[in-house]
Amino acid sequence: MSPRRVSTPRSTAARKAREPRSPLPPSEVVLFEAAELEPESELEGRAFYSLSLAGQDADSMTFAQCRFRGADLSSCRLDQVTMTDCLVTDSSLANLRADGGSMTRVRLAQCRMTGLTWADGLMRDVAIAECRADLSAWRMTKFDAVSFVECNLSGADFTNADLSGAVFRDCDLTGAVFHHASMEGVRFRGCNLAGVGDVSNWKGAIVHHTDLMSLSYGLARAAGIRIEDEDL
Repeated sequence: MSPRRVSTPRSTAARKAREPRSPLPPSEVVLFEAAELEPESELEGRAFYSLSLAGQDADSMTFAQCRFRGADLSSCRLDQVTMTDCLVTDSSLANLRADGGSMTRVRLAQCRMTGLTWADGLMRDVAIAECRADLSAWRMTKFDAVSFVECNLSGADFTNADLSGAVFRDCDLTGAVFHHASMEGVRFRGCNLAGVGDVSNWKGAIVHHTDLMSLSYGLARAAGIRIEDEDL
């Protein structure tokens, strides 16, 4: 009798290293024409096209299978917002604040997200591509199957975030902060990592060899190595 084969579970890093699932398409889309967002409202299959809602305050909203194109949500306060199966393109989320927010199967492309705050939240099956997200804050947020591709994330703050399910490709992460972040399994490829803060907790991170040069100063500082510019 041949020995019984016992399957072993994949590691957490291997299990999470997958591409985000795409948003499910709505059966129909209805234009959103109201002038204001209502707190605790549930919006499904709505289209926010070339619409300005900047500076509004509406907690605990739900967006399901919604489409945003050319929408202005800059400086909004949307704490506890839930976004599911949404597509956001060419829109502004600059300085938007959404503490405790949740995104599931969401795609954001070519959006302005400078200064966005998404703290203590959840990002699952989210693809962010060609977005300007410099000075954005993702503190204490959990990332599960999330990809950042060709994004400007300079000065972004990932303090205490769980990044084990995140992938960064061709991103500018100059001066980004990863203080006390969970880095097991997070992948970096083609990224500028110059000046990133606190790489002492990067154990388990996967960095492409071409990215090591920009990361070298941070690694040297973490190891207590002093670097001199003058010749010995």
